[in-house]
Amino acid sequence: MRTETYKFSKNDNAQFFATLKNRVNFYFENNHLSKYGNYKIILKAVCMLCIYLVPFGLINSGYIENALIILGLWFVMGFGMAGIGLSIMHDGNHGAFSKYKILNRIAGYTANIVGGDAKLWKLQHNVLHHTYTNIHQVDEDIDGPSFLRFSPHHTKKKIHRYQHILAFFAYGLMTLSWAGWKDITQAIRFKEKGLIKKNKFTQELTSVIFWKLLYFFYLIFIPIFLFNVPVWLVLLGFFIMHFVCGLILSLIFQLAHVMPQNEFPLPNEEGVIENNWAVHQLQTTANFSPKSKFFSWYIGGLNYQIEHHLFANICHTHYKKLSVIVKSTAQEFNLPYHSEGNFFRAIKSHYIVLKNLGR
Repeated sequence: MRTETYKFSKNDNAQFFATLKNRVNFYFENNHLSKYGNYKIILKAVCMLCIYLVPFGLINSGYIENALIILGLWFVMGFGMAGIGLSIMHDGNHGAFSKYKILNRIAGYTANIVGGDAKLWKLQHNVLHHTYTNIHQVDEDIDGPSFLRFSPHHTKKKIHRYQHILAFFAYGLMTLSWAGWKDITQAIRFKEKGLIKKNKFTQELTSVIFWKLLYFFYLIFIPIFLFNVPVWLVLLGFFIMHFVCGLILSLIFQLAHVMPQNEFPLPNEEGVIENNWAVHQLQTTANFSPKSKFFSWYIGGLNYQIEHHLFANICHTHYKKLSVIVKSTAQEFNLPYHSEGNFFRAIKSHYIVLKNLGR
């Protein structure tokens, strides 16, 4: 489905976003704040890179020979890898990491050093997901493998009755597929959707393959052939790292959009979506665990998904303060503002949705 066929309607609720933007702009102007990240996000970026790179250096150092400790270091790398995606790459590719474009580009390209592709990620996430959130056949973030059903509009299969059991293992495999084949098949699909120009496709595909080869070279080839780390330890550790990272990333994004209160609107026959874009974001997005400071720090403020969807070009360090403005404005206009107070209760709610969608 080509995205240009879909349009958001203009109705009375359009005043909501105009009012909200004015209030958010006043907050930054009144407090003399920049909407971008400051030195704190630089320090966080260094921290996340260290959580990823320092264990990898220890694995290759030759000083550690105990297999369990080595696997434990790969486990820690999984948290670092997820942290890079959530707290560096994400803001960078939204242009919110820094007021300097070059720093945003560098931050965004950290996606490539952990097995992804920044350009394709921006097409899937910034263009499709942020614009057409939870819309069937357009938002690829709710298009999982065939044995998982995230939308009531997806075709029902017998295997879906077990998806509440299978899902959490499948979540752990998410970044493995990204590092392997997903970006290549996605590039082909995006060309067919018109998101990648035909004359740019070969260049994009070549770039994807180059970064994949580089990724597997430094993460698998170097430990095995240059530092003589046993093959089985490298391959098992690589899997553990990706499983940890995939599970974290999947849960963060699924708890924002596949929840009991989230809607999955369909456009009408003319391709018009019922509400304006901002109201659509409120209907299809949920926050969770808003009071946990460390958790919010680690996941790049993405427990405030509503604020992120409405103001993706603002650094995540501001989301907590903005949430007060967004919630009060939504209530003023009698619009939904979904939030789950606890991370584990949010997981339970997501589990129930999976079970219901599988029945």
